[in-house]
Amino acid sequence: MKIVIGCDHAGFTLKTKIIEHLNELAKENNIEITDVGTYSPDRCDYPVLADKLCKKIQSNECQLGILICGTGVGMSIAANKHKGIRAACCSDIYSAKLTRMHNDANVLCFGERVVGVGLATELVDGFIFAEFEGGKHKERVDMINSFEK
Repeated sequence: MKIVIGCDHAGFTLKTKIIEHLNELAKENNIEITDVGTYSPDRCDYPVLADKLCKKIQSNECQLGILICGTGVGMSIAANKHKGIRAACCSDIYSAKLTRMHNDANVLCFGERVVGVGLATELVDGFIFAEFEGGKHKERVDMINSFEK
């Protein structure tokens, strides 16, 4: 599984912790991580980072993405402007799992100012290890995808 991760300055500290967590998971779960930045806590613009991440998914270079900013909301709005991206801003594990299982979300967004490291790692685990259930959910995702045409 190839996962791409990105953040703005408000998510930089948490992104560092999430990458450490993903590196631990990578050993046993065949996970590759691509970091699209930002690489420092210096101010930057979250739409630029969301765009970089989404392009990695659109090109099939990566299957799933994680975006972190202050709240997760700005990143999710920016990501959802990209064709084929279904980004969900989650701050609870149930939503992180179900957005994969029912909505086939491919980008998880959350905020460093909203969730702590412990919850963030649980959100990531719930998201990346959940699988899309298909069936009636596929029909609904297809309806959503038709809006992009």
